Amino acid sequence: MNELMSQAVDLMIVGMGFVFAFLLILVFATGLMSRLILRFAPEPATPAKTPRAKPKAPASVDPDTAEAIKKAIAQYRARHRK
Repeated sequence: MNELMSQAVDLMIVGMGFVFAFLLILVFATGLMSRLILRFAPEPATPAKTPRAKPKAPASVDPDTAEAIKKAIAQYRARHRK
């Protein structure tokens, strides 16, 4: 039984070593590919900014409801300011 446990521990250590080596190679390969892409890839074209249309509030909103919404937004912003 002692020999079986010894073999199990050996197999576990070898397996973990292979996983560690693979992950280490993966990290270096990813870093190398990043540097190559940054060096040789052309700059991406920036899209022209188009003005956005402001959303219109529906005309059917009650003025009291609109005022309550404004107060709730102000209260939320006051609490979550950093």
